[in-house]
Amino acid sequence: MKSVITKIFLSAAICLTAMEAHAILPNEASFKNETNDTTKLNNLLIKAIQIDDPQARVAAIGREFVGVPYVAGTLEGSPETLKINLDEMDCTTFVETVLTIAYTAGERRSSWRDFVYNLEKIRYRGGSINGYASRLHYFSDWVVDNVHRGTIKEYTTRMPANDWTVKTLDFMSSNRDKYEALSDSTEFERIKSCEIGYRNHRYPYIKTSKITNKAIVAALKEGDVVALTTKTPGLDVTHMGIIIKKDGVPHLMHASSKHGKIIIDELPLADYLRKNGSTGIRVIRLNE
Repeated sequence: MKSVITKIFLSAAICLTAMEAHAILPNEASFKNETNDTTKLNNLLIKAIQIDDPQARVAAIGREFVGVPYVAGTLEGSPETLKINLDEMDCTTFVETVLTIAYTAGERRSSWRDFVYNLEKIRYRGGSINGYASRLHYFSDWVVDNVHRGTIKEYTTRMPANDWTVKTLDFMSSNRDKYEALSDSTEFERIKSCEIGYRNHRYPYIKTSKITNKAIVAALKEGDVVALTTKTPGLDVTHMGIIIKKDGVPHLMHASSKHGKIIIDELPLADYLRKNGSTGIRVIRLNE
């Protein structure tokens, strides 16, 4: 295990060196609607600061976005900038936005400028944006980077009946034509360098068949971030959301492409996983 961890962080160091990371200033962020978004962020932060429990805070903030339209690809475009869009979200930007608001409120900060600083910290390798490949595209890469810097903790290994799997994460470089940014040879090579640390990557998950286990149902808490694992070659997860409980049963609050908006899914989590062919989940909690 030590050699695997060493390999991952060596790869991350290579990526950081190649991109000469630096932090952006708040006025360098790219808003879809700056006046509305900054006002909304300030209001959400003021409300969130009143909630002491981080799990409850994540769940409450997530509910504020229910009904927001689902739109894919809002982070794409050249050059890479710190894009903020509270009016349109996909599953990743929804979770990132909620976690960043919750994390910022946990620091007792209530300004959108603090949100901007923390969003860059959560979204980009080493906490700094510098090119397309600095974005943490793979969920495993995002977890390793953010756990290392103390933003989140992987809770999967603390859950009952967890398992482990091994995959090589190379979907992006193996499907270069699916990513417009990878037509740039420099960014393509940077992505390949970042993937090196995830050859035969071992990570924990909870199998779909075990989600109805009473101990797992009890261990899942509102506000947990769950990532849905997949059989797709080269990928670790394909979707993510936040746990909400209805009568004690876990449901997924997520940006749904099918429904075209952020919803609290009517299907219990176990049924949703089976219906969508997911192999299981990983569980992440905010660290503060």
